[in-house]
Amino acid sequence: MKRTLIAAYLALLVTFIPAFCLVWRSGGDAVPAEPGSSPGPAASRLMAAELSSAPSPSPSALPSPSPSPTPAVAQAAEPAPERLLVKCGPEVYDVDMQEYLTGVVAAEMPAYFEPEALKAQAVAARTYAMYCADTGRHSDAQVCTDYSCCQAWISREDMESNWGENFEENYAAVSRAVEETEGEYLVYEGQPVFAAFHSSSCGATEDCGAIWNPLPYLVSVSSPETADTVPGFVSQVELSSLDFRDTVLSAYPWADFTGGESSWVGGITLDDSGRVASALLGGVEISGAEIRSLFSLRSTAFTLEYTGSGFLFTVTGYGHGVGMSQHGANLMAAQGSDYTRILAHYYPGTQLVS
Repeated sequence: MKRTLIAAYLALLVTFIPAFCLVWRSGGDAVPAEPGSSPGPAASRLMAAELSSAPSPSPSALPSPSPSPTPAVAQAAEPAPERLLVKCGPEVYDVDMQEYLTGVVAAEMPAYFEPEALKAQAVAARTYAMYCADTGRHSDAQVCTDYSCCQAWISREDMESNWGENFEENYAAVSRAVEETEGEYLVYEGQPVFAAFHSSSCGATEDCGAIWNPLPYLVSVSSPETADTVPGFVSQVELSSLDFRDTVLSAYPWADFTGGESSWVGGITLDDSGRVASALLGGVEISGAEIRSLFSLRSTAFTLEYTGSGFLFTVTGYGHGVGMSQHGANLMAAQGSDYTRILAHYYPGTQLVS
């Protein structure tokens, strides 16, 4: 009876955490994701949490990789914590880990995704929460609900509002994924890893070193999604010549746009994953990540052309591209891979422990 009362109290606490601390990702990355917008049925709102300040840590795209080995779940040296100190806005709450992860998975991945993809997301989210706790990102908490810093999270109350008549079915799918992976997380050399994830890749994920500091388990690997399997996989951003020039000048006032418009874009360099490493705009070499930020592009996998009247970006995929592709994970699951194979593929060299 005592345990029942305590459980009921905790459920009420999680349900009534102030609404101001709830966030839906509005970006396209994950874990640090590119953020995603209100999670709902639309896959185009999926965002992985992209860290604006990444930890201090040669990719190759494999068109048809050999199947990833299925890793055994080993016994962890340290069990995953049962509770977390979670920062919501200015407040800090002591929350049950499983309750917290249900809110994270609901915010980070559509509930209608394949069960094994949801389980892979649950493990990645648990791992990332432990990584945040270990790296001391917050002095008063272990993790927060701001996707631009830690991970997105949503309350049960908002799940009910967003999912409507599908709430019971969606909540069961998400909570089942969390329950069936209880206590499991990824380690490298015995430590929880930086389990970055994003919405979709352009045939291959990005090497972490192309954006942040290199990490041995975040290298470029193939990813199966295509325009036929991901809504909004290809997007375009078109600007007038004046808007294009002024956007570059706002960040690089020394850029030179005195020549003809067709000469404003110089050489574009790609990295091994096919994304833009850098480009010459107005004679200034600018990284692909900075161009993405300047022009609000969905990823750094883009082409840029002068159309005669302006400039056109054609963009593939969504997110920073590092770590697990959520749409890729969903496709792998649909093709028969379980969550352990998905995790082994996107985080090579890590060990799944419990």
